[in-house]
Amino acid sequence: MQNAHLKSIHKRLLFLLLVFIILPYFLSVLLIYRQTKENVERHELENSQEQIQQASADLEQYFDEIINLPYILYRNPDLFRVFEEGLEEDFYYKQLEINKGMTNFYLMRSEIRQIRLFINEGKSSFTVYNAMLSSRKRNPDLLQQASIQKLMSSNSNDLIEAPHPIENYNDTSIMPPSDKTMVLTVHHKIVDVLTQEFLGVITIDIDLDKIAHIANHFLQKNKESVWLSDAENHVIYASDETWIGKTVPDELQRKISPIQADTKSPEGDIVFTRTLQEPIKAWHFAKVTPSSFLFEDVRKTAYTNIIVGVVVGGLGLIMITIISYGFTRPIKLLSQKVQRIEGKNMNAPFDDMREDEIGILERHIKEMMNRINRHIDREYKLEIENRKNQHRALKSQINPHFLFNSLQSIAAVALLSESPKVYQLITSLSKMMRYSIRVDQKATVQSEVDYVQAYLNLQAERFQTDFSYSIDVPKDILDIPVPSMILQPLVENFFKHCYDEGYEQAYIHIYGEIQGEYLNLVVENNGNSVTDDELEALKNNLYTSVNEGNPSFAHIGLKNIHDRLVLHFDQTAGIKLDSMQGQGFTVRLVIPLYLKEK
Repeated sequence: MQNAHLKSIHKRLLFLLLVFIILPYFLSVLLIYRQTKENVERHELENSQEQIQQASADLEQYFDEIINLPYILYRNPDLFRVFEEGLEEDFYYKQLEINKGMTNFYLMRSEIRQIRLFINEGKSSFTVYNAMLSSRKRNPDLLQQASIQKLMSSNSNDLIEAPHPIENYNDTSIMPPSDKTMVLTVHHKIVDVLTQEFLGVITIDIDLDKIAHIANHFLQKNKESVWLSDAENHVIYASDETWIGKTVPDELQRKISPIQADTKSPEGDIVFTRTLQEPIKAWHFAKVTPSSFLFEDVRKTAYTNIIVGVVVGGLGLIMITIISYGFTRPIKLLSQKVQRIEGKNMNAPFDDMREDEIGILERHIKEMMNRINRHIDREYKLEIENRKNQHRALKSQINPHFLFNSLQSIAAVALLSESPKVYQLITSLSKMMRYSIRVDQKATVQSEVDYVQAYLNLQAERFQTDFSYSIDVPKDILDIPVPSMILQPLVENFFKHCYDEGYEQAYIHIYGEIQGEYLNLVVENNGNSVTDDELEALKNNLYTSVNEGNPSFAHIGLKNIHDRLVLHFDQTAGIKLDSMQGQGFTVRLVIPLYLKEK
């Protein structure tokens, strides 16, 4: 029957682990992953839409500025006269005008890398590179170039040529061969405003830095990509710079096609495409966010949760195995032993509320506890043994770190100067050691005060001027007998909870007084305090009986002193605590005078 109960507990634990922990956990991970993925995708769609709209507007404005830049030359009548008359007359003066006008024009924008000036009258051309004007060169074949012919045949005064490596137009500029900068070329037709007569061509080479800044400023971690292509599918700019100046590949063209704009590609990538307006009409600007990057954090979170779930499930299985096979078997053996011990009492009552081995153990333990409570003599022996153990625990509380620091202080004084103060420190330490060795003997208030004074002498040398204290104990109470080692642990707590926690300027006050039929020994400081909740928890731990619970060992010193006073006198003796409304902390030892120490 008991084996069946053990198996039932094991199965029940496995079932509970599966139903209430593992399945809900992994279902929640799945639901959170899907919900988070949808939220991330929706957020990315909204965010990318705003970003690409802003970038498109910035690109349109930028190209509008670049294309309209040559119109500034129309405001220079001297330079414009050169276009009308040519260079045959007064060449020196006109070349100076060209140098002045074109150099100023070159310096207007930092992205301008080269300017070519072609004057139709006389078929002469000049170039400006690095703010330096080249020599004159006759170039009658310039109008036969494909890009210039395309400009001449169009109704527009401007033509943008796809990016290409910069070239020395006249072979007269001082251009280093190492300059392989990719530039975007803008050709502008110069005409007479009134007669529309063709006068010449201004060709401007600009680098792609500004375009790159506009296109890339909202990309994340270089995982996303942007593409700017003209109406003929030439790549004007791409985050992958190897594609600049080339034709958009067919696969990418299908992905960033305007028909597929603002949607997901078959690979799950989010694609945003905008068709730009004047002055770069029919150009396309696209942003591609790979699904691998978009959901990277979501997947990491999901994988982490799954790993945590597997670990938790594994630990749960181990826990159930330990509980069902490691704990229940010893409990069954224990219950069998208890049954044999109780063989003489066959009429012992049983609790039939439970049918498994836990119920059997509960019934037998309950009966054993009832019998133990009736054995007063045995309980008294346990109390005596407990008292001895408490004395041993109190002895073990001497702080080795304190002894080490004390010996360091004494050694430091000895090294600095041979003075009587060394003797005093050694004397204080020897008093403490001697008193702790005879801790089981009777003590008085005087001996407790002397022990504390020796302890404080050592601490005063340790902390020098940062330490202050006072001891106010009337002479008429010095001979009152008290348990040994009840005062020094309280003073040691002052250093532990004040000096060691940063309250170096705290002050400790030790005093004694008679209140009615009780002797009060008080240790008070104005440093570290506790909250009301912490004070309440400390009191609960302090006043909990050994047989009623398992108090925390964090304040075993206070607990030992309180229990010793109760054992030595009665329930009116013990420790009282006060947080002083957050301004410090007070520990009061209450010792009845109407009872002799037991």
